[in-house]
This record gives sequence, C-alpha cells and structure tokens, in this order.
Amino acid sequence: MFSSIEGESNKYVAHSCNFFLFPTTFGTLDSEFSFQASSVQFLNQYGFDYNKFLKKGIPYMNEEQEKKITHNILTRKWRTHSSLDKDQIKVVIDEVTRWLDLAEEGDWMTLPGIAGFQAFEVQLVLRQALPNVWTVLTDQGVVVKRVSKQHRWCLENTSCGEEASWKEKILLSARGFSVFFQMLVKAQKPLVGHNMMMDLLYLHEKLFRPLPESYDQFKLNIHNLFPVLIDTKNVTKNIWKEMNFPRVSSLSEVYEVLNSDLNPTKNSGPVIVHASKCEKYVETKYPHEAAYDAFLCGSVLLKVAHLLLWRVHGTGATPELSFPLYFDMLAPYVNQVNLIRARVPKINFSGPDYPSTRPPILILSARKWPGVSEEQVYREFQNLSSLSLLWSSRPDACMPDLRNLSWQCSEHPEGVQGPPHPAGVPVSVLAALPEHQLPVAGVWRHCRLGPCCASARKTWVLSTAAWSLRPARTSLAQLCFFLWGFVCVNHILLGDGSVQS
Repeated sequence: MFSSIEGESNKYVAHSCNFFLFPTTFGTLDSEFSFQASSVQFLNQYGFDYNKFLKKGIPYMNEEQEKKITHNILTRKWRTHSSLDKDQIKVVIDEVTRWLDLAEEGDWMTLPGIAGFQAFEVQLVLRQALPNVWTVLTDQGVVVKRVSKQHRWCLENTSCGEEASWKEKILLSARGFSVFFQMLVKAQKPLVGHNMMMDLLYLHEKLFRPLPESYDQFKLNIHNLFPVLIDTKNVTKNIWKEMNFPRVSSLSEVYEVLNSDLNPTKNSGPVIVHASKCEKYVETKYPHEAAYDAFLCGSVLLKVAHLLLWRVHGTGATPELSFPLYFDMLAPYVNQVNLIRARVPKINFSGPDYPSTRPPILILSARKWPGVSEEQVYREFQNLSSLSLLWSSRPDACMPDLRNLSWQCSEHPEGVQGPPHPAGVPVSVLAALPEHQLPVAGVWRHCRLGPCCASARKTWVLSTAAWSLRPARTSLAQLCFFLWGFVCVNHILLGDGSVQS
C-alpha cells in the first residue's frame, strides 16, 4: 500500500505485504495443481518459503466452489473427499461411538487437538452420522454431548441464530483470501500491475469464476470487476522509445533505469519511503517476491507518471504535484494490457481491440539442409525483423489455416522451402498465412496438398504475431495452466491519493 504523507508534497510511504495462498481443501473440494521442475528451481533461487505456502497458506475459492460448499452445509449433505481426512474422521467416529456405548444423557467428552477446517468437518460429520449427540467448538477442542433425539431436535430448531452463525464461520474460514478479493472488487479502485495479463487470468479463474470459452466474455467480466486497469509494462513501453532509454525486459530493470541518471526527472520525482514495519526491502533486493515486486510496480507507476508530466510541461512551471494529477497523465493508457507474442500488442478491456499491425505467421520447412537448427534459421532472418521462431513436429501443434494460401517468392537459404504449391509444384517460398489455426494433419488433408509429411521433417513457425504453439480452438481456461498456489498477488490498487498492494 502506497499512501501520500499528509503535509508533505509528493511524498509516499510504502507498506509491502505478502500473501501465501493455498487452495481450499474442505469437504469434497480438493483442487489439483502441478509443479514444473524449472519453476521450482526458479523459486528456490529466490528463496521462496515452501513451508509457508504448504503449511500456512491462506485458502481461497471461486464463486462456483463457494456455492457448492454453501449448498452442502445448508442441506447437511456433507462428504469428506480427502483420504487423510477420511482416516482421521473414522478414528474420531470410532472413539465417539465407543464412548456413547457407556455414556448417559447429559454426559460429554472433549476431542482435543482439533482446530481449523478439521474442527468444522468433525462437527458436521458427527452431527450427520449420530442423531443422539450435539457438538460445540471450544478453546480446548470439540465437545461432544450425548442428548436425546427430542433434545437434539430442540437444539437444531431453537438455536437457529447460533447455528447460522456457526455455518457462516465455516464459510468465512473456507473462503479465506477470496473475502479480500471481494473487498477489492467492491471498492472499484483502479488495478495496476506489470505485464498483468496472466494475473488477470488467475484472478478470474481462481477467485471469481472459471474462465469462459468466449474471449469477449472474459474481457467483459474483467471490466466489470475492475473498471480501470493500468499496465505499467504498456506505459513504459511507449515512453521508453521516446526517451531512448536502454532496452529492458523485467520490472526490476525498468525500476533501475527510472532511478538512474538516464532519467531526467530522477531528482524531481516522487519520494518513496518504506513503512516502519516494512523495512525488509530498504537495503536488500528480493526479485520476484510478491511484496517486493508490488513495491517496484507502485514505484514505477509514480515515477513514470512524473516523467509523463515532465514531458508535457518541461522545465517550466508545473501545477502542484499530486496523485490525481499523475493519474490524469496515465489516462491514455487505462484498460490497455500488454500482450506478448500475440496478434495484437495489447488488449483493450473497455472496447474493441485495436487492428493488428503485425505481419502474418510464416511456415518454414527444411528439406535439404541436414542438421539445421532453430539457431541457424533464426540467424538468417534476425536482421529482417524482431521475430519468434518455434519448432514443431507434433501432430497436435498448431498451424495456420491454408485454405486461403497466398504465395510470395523470395530469396532464402538453400533447401528452406514452403509446402508444395497447390498445383503440385514445389517452390522456394515463405507462405503468408492467415491467422486462423488448425491442427497440422487436418490442414494438409483439408487443403489437398498431398500427404501429411510435416511431422516427418523439421517444421518451424516463424512469427511475430503468435501466442505460441497451442491446441486448436484453445479456450481461455486452457491458457491458465500454471501453478496458482504459490503465485502471490502483486497488484497495486490506486485511487484517492493512495496505492494499495
């Protein structure tokens, strides 16, 4: 959280917070996720705390998961999914059942050492399985009391307020970080991130609703959740060219440039200090730690806004510096989120996307170039344009639709050829292809270009406009496949003179 300091012009104090998240495991809700070895190595390199993530992670769920849990609790249709929980519940039921054989009405026993979700689950299961008991959660554990069926009926029907409060506590504990997310949505403050497209996908999938099949519906949902988005990657990308700053790729590099002598507003820009209990980042850098990246992102936003203001007013008289004035400078970049390797360089979340200015996808097939590698092909074309070269020999790889194939003759390295001409005449060409994509095998057969030999030799997709190779008709849900569990939110919320992480 960045807050302006009262009485001091253009000075902000930063409160940096980390949220370690772990999916809710409650009842039948048992999420699955996978680890990618290189991601684990990356996080190890930067000191990620797996104990906090796995043992003390804050639970979260989306709206659909919450509806299922709420329905099960209210209708008393409770089932335990986890094998570990089932074993523990079985032990508890056996212990209570043995006690009931000897207990008389009014007797009670305590199940110590049960807390958190497990305490709620134990009570739900015991009440559901045993009609002659009543349970209460205390500081010492779960208290089980033997009651008559009539007394049980009275407890259930005369303590509705207490029962409702108890169930609400269960839901509140299960929702965890989702409560905070809903507070952010309700606040309707601008949301700021750096290269934030994947963050928005995660927020939608994990905290709102499963990603829709429709791209337009995804844009509409995000816009309704957060009407104002600012992507500092998009803002800095434009001004970087104008200021002739050195080319950078990461958030930390952007921050370093803005704090260097290359920035003409280095000494006149906003002053940012760390809060008294958030001094971890004063002297030491923690790249890719959520709170540290949030601090960098907020700092970049304020500094680049000041740079934009300087560009308008120059060294002449400027209005009194304030956050609302900075926000006015950022208005042209609102709701424009940067996109990497895509048909368009950015997504417009408040309207139609801008027309694509990127060249079409090109396919290269090497036939008489033994041992050719991606690096060799890349060297042949690197001086022509910035490009992405992806190798594909898999049948599920994605190729552009060849139904409206056009041909452009050009000079290329010997042996680098396009697909056979529809008339059957091989030509040394680069095929300029439309953007619609189909599986490789289906393309070749559909277009009647002869046998599907693409997988028999190396094939590259040469593109400055592609996401990457992906299955045809990929839904937004399929794009969101990375591990959410230890990806902490590192957004900044801005408005009314403050920036919140």
